[in-house]
Amino acid sequence: MINEWDITTTNLRRIRQRKYEVAVLPLSAVEPHNLHLPEGTDFLNAAAIARKSCELAWPRCESVICLPGLPYGVDCNEMGFPLAIHVRQSTLDMMITEIVASLRAHGIRKIVLLNGHGGNEFMALVRQIMGDLDVQVFLCNWWTVAMDHYGKIFDKPDNHAGQMETSVTMELFGDLVEMEHLADGTPRPFVFEALTKGWVRTSRDFKKMSDVCACGDATGASAARGKEYLEITCTRIADFLVELAKKPIDDLFPFKKA
Repeated sequence: MINEWDITTTNLRRIRQRKYEVAVLPLSAVEPHNLHLPEGTDFLNAAAIARKSCELAWPRCESVICLPGLPYGVDCNEMGFPLAIHVRQSTLDMMITEIVASLRAHGIRKIVLLNGHGGNEFMALVRQIMGDLDVQVFLCNWWTVAMDHYGKIFDKPDNHAGQMETSVTMELFGDLVEMEHLADGTPRPFVFEALTKGWVRTSRDFKKMSDVCACGDATGASAARGKEYLEITCTRIADFLVELAKKPIDDLFPFKKA
């Protein structure tokens, strides 16, 4: 199916007739998610959410373009599990910088990085790119978009392969979820109270923390819960894309004038 908001299905003839204002780049990872979710959970979900958000935004602005997602992410702390794929943050940063520079050369100055992996950290990169290039870059971790509704939809917290992530994957790629193989995702606790409280942070070696590379309880997950969370998430992202596409870049963008 040809979609003008999807760079992989549209073509040069159509692109020449459009003035794209916003590009969306999904970012993710390939890594284990307990025993019931696919290794590509982050990649699949981020790409699907980016596509759905652009699809919803398109009729209202006809100037957003969804790029193919980068499948790999920072996974050095999950290399204790087979076939986790790790790419250094600096490598990701270089790739994104080159992509943004290409977009700028084609006249697109508004870029949304839609991140689907908690191990990726891009704010330093966003600052640097905006200091080096005449662009406006925005970072969105998709799982946080509807966080104010989390407690109304889910009854268990989720950090990795828990109830929310499983529910979302069940809705988007239910045929890839094997709930019959779900293992206990309770992580081992930290020795230090400061780490437990969160005012000291460290890198978590998932092999030490969990035998199944999990940090969350996925029991009670359902496609219905995932659908509800996704509807809020994709609608909000789409609304932002439309606003972003329609707002001209001036000397104070993205701030309001007095």
